[in-house]
Amino acid sequence: SVGSLSIQQLQDMITNTIRAQYGGPSQDTFIYSKPYTKRLDNLRMPTGYQPPKFMQFDGKGNPKQHVAHFIEMCNSAGTNDDYLVKQF
Repeated sequence: SVGSLSIQQLQDMITNTIRAQYGGPSQDTFIYSKPYTKRLDNLRMPTGYQPPKFMQFDGKGNPKQHVAHFIEMCNSAGTNDDYLVKQF
């Protein structure tokens, strides 16, 4: 019964079910890591900074166009690259 399974066994069952449905390797091949340095996590936005208003990506449309629009809006607001990453 499910009640007698350990947490690890349940996690393995879920992982295997997802892999069977969507494909993928049978073993963990990567560990999540952020695509930027820890320094950006500690970066504070300038005093009085107001981010430009824009729509969040809803999963529809072209994601590359959405990111390009985001970058254009932030650059228009004078956002440098570090703040651009932080805001995203």
